[in-house]
Order: sequence, then C-alpha cells, then structure tokens
Amino acid sequence: MKKFLLAGTMGLLILSCSKKENTEVPSMPSETTDVSEPAKSNLSGDQIIETLDCSGCHAVNERMIGPSYKEIAEKYSDKDIEMLASKIIEGGSGVWGGVPMAPHPQVSKEDAKKMVEYILSQKK
Repeated sequence: MKKFLLAGTMGLLILSCSKKENTEVPSMPSETTDVSEPAKSNLSGDQIIETLDCSGCHAVNERMIGPSYKEIAEKYSDKDIEMLASKIIEGGSGVWGGVPMAPHPQVSKEDAKKMVEYILSQKK
C-alpha cells in the first residue's frame, strides 16, 4: 500500500511540474545528423511565453517564485536583450534569489529575444 501511495504522489508531482511543456522526447543525434538551432516561431513574445511553463514562476505584476515581468523590466534595458535571451535558453540563478530558473533549450534565440522584448515592454 505504501508503494502505491508513493508512486501516486510521485506521479502527481511530475504532472504538476510539467505545465504546458513540450513532452516530445528528442531523438539522439547520430554521427551524420546535423544538430541545429530550435526552429523560430511566428508567435509574438507574449504568445511564446504562454506556450511555455513561465507562468508557473512569473506573473506580469506580482512576484511569485521568480520576479514579475515588471520587476525585470525595471532592472534591465534594451542593451540586456541578448544576455536575458541566453538566460531563458540556458537557465540562470543568483540574481533574484536562490531558486534557479530552469533552462528552455527548445526556445530559439530569436524567440527568446521576442520574449525579452515583451517583458521589457512592461516597464512602468
């Protein structure tokens, strides 16, 4: 019975942490496979954010697990777009507290920049 409860709890934990994430399992590249950048989407920055798990840690106006988009916009400027886009893709920690931001390697650099531009547009 304890094993059943433990397995059920673990299953719920895994499901609760996978909100809106792409669950497709990538294939392993072979020696002849060309590993390329993730494909750029035709979505706007806020639409891209909606397709990812961002809302689990961030909101426009209020601090949650991570900073609000308005807090980020107040701290950074357009000169930081490249660096912030890299943090979305690679993850990061230490700037806003001890909880690290998960990496999002499935996001193209162009899409990450669109996301940052949307976040920076939230400046007061």
